[in-house]
This record gives sequence, C-alpha cells and structure tokens, in this order.
Amino acid sequence: MKSIILSIFIISNFLFFFAEAQQVEKKEIQKEIKRLERLKQEVSKLIQENKKLLAEIKKNREELAKERKAFEDFKKQAEEERYKKLAKVFEKMESELAGEKISKMDDPKKAAFILYNIKARKAGDILNYVDPSMVSKIVKILTDLKSYKSAKK
Repeated sequence: MKSIILSIFIISNFLFFFAEAQQVEKKEIQKEIKRLERLKQEVSKLIQENKKLLAEIKKNREELAKERKAFEDFKKQAEEERYKKLAKVFEKMESELAGEKISKMDDPKKAAFILYNIKARKAGDILNYVDPSMVSKIVKILTDLKSYKSAKK
C-alpha cells in the first residue's frame, strides 16, 4: 500500500512539475511571440520607410534625367550656334586662306561642322585648298552627318 501511495505521490509530483514546466514553457513561448510581433512591426515600418525613400529616389532620378536632357539639348544648341558663327567667319575669308586654316585644324570633325554650315558653293571652293588627307576625313564625316540627318527626318 505504501508503494502505491508512494507511486501516486511520485506520479502526482511528476504531473505537477510537468504541468508547471508546461506553464513556464508556455509563458516563454508567449514572450517570444510578443517579441517576434514587435520585430515584425518594426520590420514592416522599415519596409514602408524604405518604399517611400525608393519612390523619392525614383522621382529625383527622373527629374535629374530631365535636367540632363535639357542641359544636353542646350549644349548641342550652343555648339550649333558656335559652328554657325564660325562658318560665317570662314565664309567671309578668301577660299585659299580658309582652306589653309581648316587644313591646320586638329579635329576634322570640327572642320566638317564648320563646312556643313557654309553655303555649298563656298564650301567646295574652300575644300580645293584643304590638305587632301583632311578632305577625305571631312567628306566622310559630312557624309555620315547628312545620312544621319536624313534618317532622323
């Protein structure tokens, strides 16, 4: 009988400790769940903030692209105006002098843009006095430029 009582006592103590251990474990699990829920809220908040920042960055990038395009257009227009003014200066020169100056230019592209803006007859007269190696470079650039302008229309 003593062994039965002792067995019941041991089993009841075991069940008591087991139940208490389960309660402690349950409380720990609930604490962990609350901690994870707080972390989830923090992460959600950070995600929202990052989405706002990303949207702002995209907006700024678009504005920057528009400004860059406007600047490039302005720069291109200023270059075209400069070449037109240079073309007027070269057009007023004697063809031989203009040809010599163009022959001495370092960049055949610049020479081509100047000649492009001169009347065809005068440009032809000037090219008669330009160094032949420079003429071939200029003609290639002018051909490419005219075909590019034709394709653009």
